[in-house]
Amino acid sequence: MSIEKDKKIELVKNYGKNENDSGSSNVQVAIISERIKNLTEHLKEHKKDFATRRGLLTLVGKRRKLLEYIKKKNSENYSTLIESLGLRR
Repeated sequence: MSIEKDKKIELVKNYGKNENDSGSSNVQVAIISERIKNLTEHLKEHKKDFATRRGLLTLVGKRRKLLEYIKKKNSENYSTLIESLGLRR
């Protein structure tokens, strides 16, 4: 349910400042969003997996907090990130 290494490298290239920038807020939000997509697909198949559901809710909260931080620091960056990831405001 975690993401593959190739996908993670691609997300770092797309959203990071350089190839080694895996710690910036934009990259973290992109990686968490990919993990949320994977967990959502898993839960569609396994409806009673409550441990995964709890982990999914934790990730959603973490992403929400990071997005609030990005919005506070740079609202233009926030809007472009939201559009590129396909998230709603």
